[in-house]
Amino acid sequence: MKTVVPQMLRKVGRAALVTACAGLVFGATAAQADTTLYVGAYGGSFEQMLKKDVIPGFERANPGTKVVIVPGDSTTTLAKLQAQKGKAGMDVVFLDDGPMYQAIQMGFCGKLADAPVYHDLYDIAKFKNDSAVAAGLIATGIAYNTRLFQAKGWPAPSSWKELSDPKYKGKLVMPSIKNTYGLHALLVESKLNGGSDANIDPGFREMEKIAPNVLSFDPSPGKIAELFQADEVALAVWGNGRVQALRQQGIPVEFVYPKEGAVALGMGMCVVNKSANDALAQKFVQTILSPQTQAVLAESQGVAPSNRKTQLSMAVASRVPSAAQIDKLVRVDWDVVNAKRADWTQRWNRQIER
Repeated sequence: MKTVVPQMLRKVGRAALVTACAGLVFGATAAQADTTLYVGAYGGSFEQMLKKDVIPGFERANPGTKVVIVPGDSTTTLAKLQAQKGKAGMDVVFLDDGPMYQAIQMGFCGKLADAPVYHDLYDIAKFKNDSAVAAGLIATGIAYNTRLFQAKGWPAPSSWKELSDPKYKGKLVMPSIKNTYGLHALLVESKLNGGSDANIDPGFREMEKIAPNVLSFDPSPGKIAELFQADEVALAVWGNGRVQALRQQGIPVEFVYPKEGAVALGMGMCVVNKSANDALAQKFVQTILSPQTQAVLAESQGVAPSNRKTQLSMAVASRVPSAAQIDKLVRVDWDVVNAKRADWTQRWNRQIER
């Protein structure tokens, strides 16, 4: 017994030690598994693309991490940032460039950590103070119903000035000014009629002429898809990426870059200031900017890559703004526009969307 007991005790001790170590390892793994990254992103096809083509690979590359999408348009996501100020919440957000500049001004975006990928971006993709970056570039122009145009014998639209043509009465979708596409239309109409981002009056005068043609001010993709599919609308002010999504649903629609220039829309992305998961959030942003993910974005969403090193097939390249088209895009002075946007929204509600 004197020789057996010590051996048993040693075995028991080793077993206890192994069990304890396993418990520590399991505990560490469990703790890692509790790391959840909350990403405020556009819903619909964009959300599905992230879930299918981006998030699984990111989670594999960062064991124990779970990425949760908080879907919403730019206005909704910005409101959520305001509501969570000073509290735990979203770690990364996607916002159109206008709302993104507002988020930066309000202090919601932290600094982007330097990484090699940022040196591969086009200058147009970079926001001031390194607080945000464009995940991709979109053009706001005119979508038209090819089936309806063919039936009517109409030539394809080529100019912003055609939006007021009486033949389109009750056949136009003009997103509200609360939506970036609607705001873009107001700004470009102002510039084409002697105004500017700072002098918006000519834009409102032109919008009053366009308003009788508007069937709907609803910018929801589902509503617009329904109207095009039923041939209830001929035209819409819309983004090239959204038009691609409609085409993938089998809807007969084409995108036009108006001869006066389409308007630049940056799909902004930032790490939320004081995120509890800052390092992981930085990795997520860098993953979105990688050439591989940029190619996925271009193919799925119709956005031009922000990363110069992105390789696209000829078929995909033909569906996104080219480098030459990007150079011709009309730029928006968001510092000026955001300061006036609330007043313009009230005016729009009184004069245009009545």
